[in-house]
Amino acid sequence: MKEIYVNEKAYETIKLLGHGKGGYSYLVTDGTKKYVLKQIHHEPCDYYQFGNKIESEIKDYGRLHEIGVPMPEMLEVDIEHERILKEYIEGDTIFDYVLRDEVKPEYVEQMKKMCVDLYASKTNIDYFPTNFVVQEDKLYYIDYECNDYTEEWNFENWGVKYWSGTKEFWEKVSSIPMTSGRMTDCERIKK
Repeated sequence: MKEIYVNEKAYETIKLLGHGKGGYSYLVTDGTKKYVLKQIHHEPCDYYQFGNKIESEIKDYGRLHEIGVPMPEMLEVDIEHERILKEYIEGDTIFDYVLRDEVKPEYVEQMKKMCVDLYASKTNIDYFPTNFVVQEDKLYYIDYECNDYTEEWNFENWGVKYWSGTKEFWEKVSSIPMTSGRMTDCERIKK
């Protein structure tokens, strides 16, 4: 297995978890614990504009942490190599639950409660269901991306369309390369 370094400490790659518009996320281990390592990439994205991606990740993490969004802790940042080491939240994504038609109403309720704090802070997150993991019936936002609030991209007007087996959800599924029910190329998902 391939080793990836974060600030000169080696982590063994277990598997690729996903490929998004900002980076690749890998499940890694230091031999004791599992972590998520995000490697920033600079592949073109025709529907989203980035500034400095690593700085954005740090800034967005701080913003969401202050709001109180349940998410994995940012453990290390390797600015030179554009890598972030995060706490690993084990569990299925909401995307997995939608595929199995097993989304519990309490997951949507937790999302709506999260939105109360987000909207009060004039913030939206990426509500697509691959960005949420359920561990012991608690919902976690596993991405750090956030933007200033706009009604068009809030949960009720955009995100909720993908939290059940809607026409919009299945259209997205049909356009995404899949591996074992997990999205492997979020780059092709367009809002």
